[in-house]
Amino acid sequence: MNKKWEYYSCDEKIVNKICKKYNIDKLLATILVNRGIVEEETIRKFLEPTRADFHNPFLLPDMEIAVDTIIEAITKKEKIIIYGDYDVDGITSVSVLQKFLEERGINVDHHIPNRLEEGYGLNKEAIEEIAKSGYKLMITVDCGISGIEEVEFANSLGIRTIITDHHEPLEELPKAVAVIDAKRKDNKYPFNQLAGVGVVFKFIQAIGMKLGLDEKEYLKYLDLVCVGTISDIVPLMDENRVITKLGLKLVNVTKNLGLKYLLEATGYSKVDSNTISFGIAPRINACGRMGHETEALDIFLSDDINEVKELTRKLNEYNKTRQETEKDIVNEALELIEKNSEDKNSTIVLGSKGWHHGVIGIVSSKITENYFKPSILVSFEDGIAKGSGRSIPGFDLHDALCKCSEYLEKYGGHEMAVGLSLKEENFEKFKEKFEQIAKNSHIDEISRVIYIDGTLSLEDIKAETVKELQKLEPFGEGNKMPLFAYKDLRIHSIRALTDGKHLKLTLRDDNIIIDAIGFNMGSLVEDYKIGDKVDIVGVLEINNFNGKETVQMNLKDIMKSI
Repeated sequence: MNKKWEYYSCDEKIVNKICKKYNIDKLLATILVNRGIVEEETIRKFLEPTRADFHNPFLLPDMEIAVDTIIEAITKKEKIIIYGDYDVDGITSVSVLQKFLEERGINVDHHIPNRLEEGYGLNKEAIEEIAKSGYKLMITVDCGISGIEEVEFANSLGIRTIITDHHEPLEELPKAVAVIDAKRKDNKYPFNQLAGVGVVFKFIQAIGMKLGLDEKEYLKYLDLVCVGTISDIVPLMDENRVITKLGLKLVNVTKNLGLKYLLEATGYSKVDSNTISFGIAPRINACGRMGHETEALDIFLSDDINEVKELTRKLNEYNKTRQETEKDIVNEALELIEKNSEDKNSTIVLGSKGWHHGVIGIVSSKITENYFKPSILVSFEDGIAKGSGRSIPGFDLHDALCKCSEYLEKYGGHEMAVGLSLKEENFEKFKEKFEQIAKNSHIDEISRVIYIDGTLSLEDIKAETVKELQKLEPFGEGNKMPLFAYKDLRIHSIRALTDGKHLKLTLRDDNIIIDAIGFNMGSLVEDYKIGDKVDIVGVLEINNFNGKETVQMNLKDIMKSI
């Protein structure tokens, strides 16, 4: 389906003013205006943030109490256990906090639940084992805010808990020693979109300030904090922008052996947000998805080069296994969709035996992206269906599940992504009701929209323009890569690559040839021919091939010119 193209409305006077004042390219100034970044201090902080732009960590709820508790633990030489999560945010959170506390002379250990056996968050069995091991102080990272019963259980076993989290709290907070979460109703912290590892960074910053440490003692962890923040898809604005902009500089010269070898393993020649999102994050997440969460943590904690090399090899293997498993499930899902004409429905709800729980959410994302429909995929096992779902903008998936709760055993998540479980016998009833809810919400009227920052002309197709736009890095949620339209181009050549998967074009503007690549757009090769006049939308980028730099358009959509 062709997407709906929508252009940002931009005030040319403001754009020209910013161009002159900051001596920057018009395209860059246009994007800043499109993002609402127009005030002098806001522009400075966005383009060139400094360590002075960090907010005061003691504005976070319960931070003072938590810091005092840690300092007391340091004095008394208490053992501390960190309870984390198995994704990149959780793994980097544990790594940063454990390394920082160990450098303060504290005996620290950790527990990361196994995704396939324990699932997400606190659980009583793990807490019981923690108590048996003699721990009296537990710090949660990237989890814990909804663990009311579990924290009460920990209290009953004599374990004090400090919660650091970034998820939405329930009406009631756990009865912990301290609950650090900027999403609390009584929060006074000026930014509430930190990743879990961002909250941990503020925690060690506060401890460092209280102990009178040199700021480098906590700033040196910004490489891992940056990796966790970019990977967790939080909005890269305000303090997250400061973390990731400064953090990427440290990632490039990281002293963390595990991160260094992982970067080499990705094969990326340049370290940027793409390297983190598509190179580092999948390898770390693959560990948790495939049930090997401890290796993901060990690679960041280890200072043994031989161990790190072996762990890097394992992480690559886990990622390959994850990719193969994912590919198999995608193929099975596509067969089911075709066989049962599921794509004719407003939603796609599929169930099968043997689908891997750790991978099913990624497959759901691919199905939703492919068909632009909310999808839910579940795996049947011992009479229970467990799975994940992904949505499209404009359809609240969590709200839809609330309306189907009579058929569900458990569910959770948010507007765009959910996890759920139900009895297999209720699957068809759930599917029918879920489809009806989507139809009643007029989901078929929702269009796939591409938001376009501006229109390119021939003078923009140069390496200097692309390099100027790189000042907008790091890209991610809340700061997407800018998209541009280029109109009235003639197709000079067109072919499919990689067994028909991708689309390769050369396009002519006057006598100048422009390269374009459309990943996963190979099927369109039959719709166009040499000489056709087309409009395209895409990302302006530099392609390095055989040592030669050329500017190309990475296509997001194409249509025939009117």
